[in-house]
Amino acid sequence: MAAITESAPPHAPSTGFLNTIERVGNKLPDITMLFLYALFVCWGLSWALSFVSFDYRHPLTGDAIQVVNMLAPEQLTTFVTVMVKNFISFPPLGITIVATLGIGIAEGSGFIQVLLKKLLNITPQKILTPAVVFIGVLSHMASDSAYVVLMPVSAMMFYACGRHPLAGIAASFAGLAGGFTASYTPSTIDPIMQGFTQGAARIMDPAYDVNVLCNYFVSLGGTFGVIAVCWFITDRIVEPRLKASLPLNKELDTGKDQDLRHVSPQESKAFRIAGLTMLALIGALALLLWPQDSLWRAPDGSLTSPKAPVMQAIVPLLFLMFAIPGLVYGFAVKKFKSSKDVTAAMENITRSLISFMVFAFFCAQFLYSFAQSNIGTLIAISGADFLKGLAMPAGFTVFGIILLTACLNLIITSASSKWAILAPVFVPMLMAVGISPELTQAAFRISDSAVNVSTPMFAFYPLIIMYCRQYCKDAGVGTLCSMMLPYTVGLLVVLTATLYLFWGLDIPLGFNSGYVYPPLR
Repeated sequence: MAAITESAPPHAPSTGFLNTIERVGNKLPDITMLFLYALFVCWGLSWALSFVSFDYRHPLTGDAIQVVNMLAPEQLTTFVTVMVKNFISFPPLGITIVATLGIGIAEGSGFIQVLLKKLLNITPQKILTPAVVFIGVLSHMASDSAYVVLMPVSAMMFYACGRHPLAGIAASFAGLAGGFTASYTPSTIDPIMQGFTQGAARIMDPAYDVNVLCNYFVSLGGTFGVIAVCWFITDRIVEPRLKASLPLNKELDTGKDQDLRHVSPQESKAFRIAGLTMLALIGALALLLWPQDSLWRAPDGSLTSPKAPVMQAIVPLLFLMFAIPGLVYGFAVKKFKSSKDVTAAMENITRSLISFMVFAFFCAQFLYSFAQSNIGTLIAISGADFLKGLAMPAGFTVFGIILLTACLNLIITSASSKWAILAPVFVPMLMAVGISPELTQAAFRISDSAVNVSTPMFAFYPLIIMYCRQYCKDAGVGTLCSMMLPYTVGLLVVLTATLYLFWGLDIPLGFNSGYVYPPLR
């Protein structure tokens, strides 16, 4: 395999700004400590702001927004009593551990390695980048669990081709983030967004209905731009810079001349059996989901509703889809000889999660305090009120929502949390000036996905940094931020351009959706 630490090619663009971001970012404390400091800052702000009366009211309850002093004795007592609960209920924690256990079986058996070899043999190196981005866009269907699988696999594929593995992580991360706005299929976020949007629209119009796929057409159209811009940024900006400035760990170089594409006859035979097993599992799941009255569907028959058991079981299903074929493969090639070998494979991969689990504890405490203090709600509502006061034309107003959401996403990365607060403010406000709820929702989703890749507040940042350090031990917050910042700019530009192109050509945003309110008859 070709060496990876070569200097950047002559056509590589100047990256002084990104290098500065990386240097400054990497001088910051460990990301776990950042969240600990953020917790203390949150407490201090909550104490100071608790003495201030604000004119803002919560759009759902109508109650005045009042910052809660988290340093008050009763709040500190409650905080101590819920620390363990905060940690256990931290959303990425459970899905990361469960999905990783299944991956550990598949990886320990060698099944994933052979799968990668097979993929490498059929994927031309020239289209490896768009292939990884495309898979990232598709992987949004697996929700947050995709981060656990996609990043390490993409890094291994790039490394096996003689390319910088962190470029693979970057491309897949950008594709996955873009997939939440630009996608081929519906996902769990669609009914969540629709529920908040419809509820907010009915503040103005009690009979207004929002289709759950009201943004599907613009999302589908955005996939072309997302793949193209991520391909360009990866190959022309990110990877040349990584090759020039971020060498790999020395211990990785010892195996760089190994033929990672070779698959023995025994491995091929075992892989076919394991592959057929995986197909059988997928077929069995499809049969279970097919009947309209299936127990795996929501009460209304929906497969994508958050109430559908299949959506709630994504992570356990992912565990089974990796673990069972991994077991079949491992015993077929004699890599697994007893149950002890299987549990050892799971134990080995779980060790890599120790740093993430430490981070999760402190991050969970910060998120609890940030939510309980009402600081996040105050920031969101005051920003929306400022935008409302500008009274701009429709095109500028929608662009303002994109920019405001981008700024808010630096500190509040949960799409559902932000939209729960912003929808009752934005949607009725823009309906009053003739902008449809569906257009408002589409504008919100653009920057929500684009900015996640470059903010350290994103819950999966420590996990992705851990994957980066498996190849580059010096990688840190600054490394990941500087690596992903070009993607944020690119995604914002291409997704915004797609929305305005659809708007200008009057192409429907999705099913039963338009651009103006009241809708044209």
